[in-house]
Amino acid sequence: MALIVTGTIGIDTVYTPAGHAEKILGGSGTYFAAAASFYGPVRLVAAVGEDFPPDHRALFGKFPSIDLGGLETRKGSRTFAWGGKYHANMNSRETLFTELGVLAEPPPPVPQGYRDSRFVFLANTHPGVQMGMLEQLPQRAICVADTMDLWINTAKDDLLALLKRVDGLVLNYDEAELLTGKSNSVTAGRHILDLGPRFVVIKKGEHGALIVHRDGIAALPAFPTEQVIDPTGAGDTFAGGMMGHLASANAKDPGEFDTLRRALVHGTVVASFTIEAFSLDRLLKLTRTQIGERYDEYVRMVRV
Repeated sequence: MALIVTGTIGIDTVYTPAGHAEKILGGSGTYFAAAASFYGPVRLVAAVGEDFPPDHRALFGKFPSIDLGGLETRKGSRTFAWGGKYHANMNSRETLFTELGVLAEPPPPVPQGYRDSRFVFLANTHPGVQMGMLEQLPQRAICVADTMDLWINTAKDDLLALLKRVDGLVLNYDEAELLTGKSNSVTAGRHILDLGPRFVVIKKGEHGALIVHRDGIAALPAFPTEQVIDPTGAGDTFAGGMMGHLASANAKDPGEFDTLRRALVHGTVVASFTIEAFSLDRLLKLTRTQIGERYDEYVRMVRV
């Protein structure tokens, strides 16, 4: 079934305790699409400027299941760029610079050929933009949105309106607290369900993820990875693995609790590869077989 994502494509400069990399391919749409492509076709809707490096564009070609029919290159515009530095424990970071570029312009429309998409992921951007995307996809079977503290602080009314329209929300534990005023993640999750979604996935970094659903709660640990090089994009990769599995499984009810719980395991596993290198470097070498092997290892570890 058709999976679509709208998100950013960016040029990142990243510093971590393990090293640094300059002007590498990044962005929420990039990481999501790369992860989801291991499970089946994924349609990417995004915009870049005329300065977008040809080498970066060529990297998308190494993931043949990514459909770039919704990628706009805008003359006279610049590509979104971001720089960040991670602290010693890799759990926190500071933003060094942000250059909005095309993100300060109107978002690209959904191509006509994409409007039959059934599985929809609205990667992190202004909730008004996310709402505009959602309204162009009337045949959706499930729609999940990501958000962040910036939008909670500056566009909360738009976000609350969006939550009444989506099936699921993905956000970090501190963002869940900011949105709800509840420091306990389970309590925060239940509060978010009262705002509209059927489920919420609360990411906890190295401590895994929590899903609070109208039909149950599940906590999943992160896969124990010794070699953490760059956490950038881990959350977007997590979402890509989750939604990619949902689309490939094509369950009668993709928002059903047990179906989502299995999907979160796939997201956890794919994200564990992303953090082993900068940018898409690890995913470029990854195979579906390796994902399956790590999935089986994860299931063995968490089995009681």
